[in-house]
Amino acid sequence: MPTDKQSNDDDGAEFPADLLVDLDRTRPRSLRAQLEQALRAAITSGSLAAGTVLPPSRALAADLNVSRSLVVAAYEQLLTEGYLEARQGAGTRVRARGGRLQDVRALVSPPPAAEATTWNSGLPDPALFPRGEWVRHYREVLRDLPDEGLNYPHPQGTPELRAALTAYLGRVRGVRTGAGEVVICSGFSQGLVLLCRVLGRQGVTRVAVEDPCFSFHRRLISQAGLGAVPVPVDEQGMLVSRLAGLHVGAVVLSPAHSYPSGATLCADRRVQLLQWAAASGALVIEDDYDAEFRYDRLPVGALQGLDPAHVVYGGSASKILSPVLRLGWLVVPPDLITDVIRAKFYDDYSNEGLGQLALARFIDSGALTRHLRRVRPIYRSRRDSLLTALGAHLPGLQPTGQAAGLHLLLRLPVGLDANELCRLARRHRLPLENAARHWADRDAAPPAVVIGYGTLREGAIARGVEYLGRDLGHATSGPAPGSVRSS
Repeated sequence: MPTDKQSNDDDGAEFPADLLVDLDRTRPRSLRAQLEQALRAAITSGSLAAGTVLPPSRALAADLNVSRSLVVAAYEQLLTEGYLEARQGAGTRVRARGGRLQDVRALVSPPPAAEATTWNSGLPDPALFPRGEWVRHYREVLRDLPDEGLNYPHPQGTPELRAALTAYLGRVRGVRTGAGEVVICSGFSQGLVLLCRVLGRQGVTRVAVEDPCFSFHRRLISQAGLGAVPVPVDEQGMLVSRLAGLHVGAVVLSPAHSYPSGATLCADRRVQLLQWAAASGALVIEDDYDAEFRYDRLPVGALQGLDPAHVVYGGSASKILSPVLRLGWLVVPPDLITDVIRAKFYDDYSNEGLGQLALARFIDSGALTRHLRRVRPIYRSRRDSLLTALGAHLPGLQPTGQAAGLHLLLRLPVGLDANELCRLARRHRLPLENAARHWADRDAAPPAVVIGYGTLREGAIARGVEYLGRDLGHATSGPAPGSVRSS
C-alpha cells in the first residue's frame, strides 16, 4: 500500500494541474472502477505519458468530489497491475514501459536529414555561465517587479533591456542608436527572418550572403521566400565589388569575424560596401555574433556605427552568455523600425519578459563586462592549446580565423577526406564538422573542417589532437606518428 508520501501528497512534487477524468454517478458501475478504467485508458493511449506524476490522492479526491480512500484504492490497484509505480519522495508515476523512463527528446521526431543542423562549433562553455550572479539578478527582478509588470511584454522588447543595450553597444561596439530603434528577438536567426519578411513585402526578392557563411542563414532566407545569392569571401572578407550587378536588395555578412573562415572585412571594403548600399538603396545586415572575443588584435568596431541609415546591426546573448537564453537584438534604421516591430508582433508577439529584465540588470550592473573579462583569457588559453597541439601533431592542417571567436577553420591537405577526419575525431571527443556545408556549392568547397574550442579543456584538446594525429598517421601510413601526408 502506498504511503501518504508515496501517493504524492508532497506539495513540492510536480503533477498535472488538471487530470481529465469523467465519472458518471448515474451509472451502476462503482466510482472506483470508473476511476481505475479511466486511468488505464489514459495510460495505454499515451494521454498520460511514461513518467507523468499523478496528483496527490488528497488533491485528486477534492477535484473529483470523492473520498480520498477511493482514490488511494484505485492507485493501489493500478500499482499492483503495473500501470503505476510509487517511490518514497517521488510520488506516484506512470510506469515506463520496459522499466525505464523514455527521454522526452526521443518522442520528438527529428527534422529530415536534409534539414538537420548540428551546431557544435563556436559555442561558449556552459560550465562558465555565471549562474550565481544571473540568479541574483533574476530574483531581484521578481522581487521588484510590480504586479502590472507581469503582463504581456511589448513586441519591441522591454524598455529596460533596450536602454541597457543602447548604452552597452555604443560603448563596446560603437553602435549609434537609441532605445527606440532596438528590437528584442529570439537570437539573430529570428531577427534575420523578420528582416526578410519586411524586405519581401517591399519587393525584395534576392539577398546576398557570404560564401562561405553560416549555412543555416542561407536556409532561413530561402524559407522566407527570398533567394540567397552567394558572394565569395577571401582573407580580407567579402568581395564587395561582386555586389554590383547582382540585383540584390540586401546583404548579410559578419564583417568583424566571418563564419566559418574567420576573415575580417578590411577597411577599404567596408567603405566600398557602405557606398554601394547608399547608391543602390540596399540594406546591409550585420551579424556581430562573437565580436567580444578578440585575442591578438584590438576589437573591430561595428559597421553600423559608420552608417546607421543603411545598416541593421544584429547580436545576441548566445555566444557571450548562453544560447539557452534565446535573447537577441536588432538595431534598425528609423524608416524600418515600425515594419520590423509589426513583423515581430505577428511572429510570436514578444519574447518572455523576465529574462529580458534580468539581462538588463546584468548589463547595467557591470556583470556582463566582468563575465567577459573572466572568460576571455580562458578561451584564449584553449585556443593557444589547440594551435600548439595542431602544430605538434597535425601540422598539415592549416588554421584560419585564430585571432578571434570560439572556432577555427582548418584547411586540409590534398588526399585527406573531411568526413573521415570528423569520424576519427569523434573517437576522441573533438567536435569537428565538415565545413563544406557552409559553402553554397558543397562540391566546389575546399577540403576543410570547423572545430569549436570553447567547450574543450586544455588537457582534452592536447590529448584529443595527439590521438587524432596518431590515428591519421596509421590511416595514411605516414612517415611519422601524427603527421598528415599530402598526396
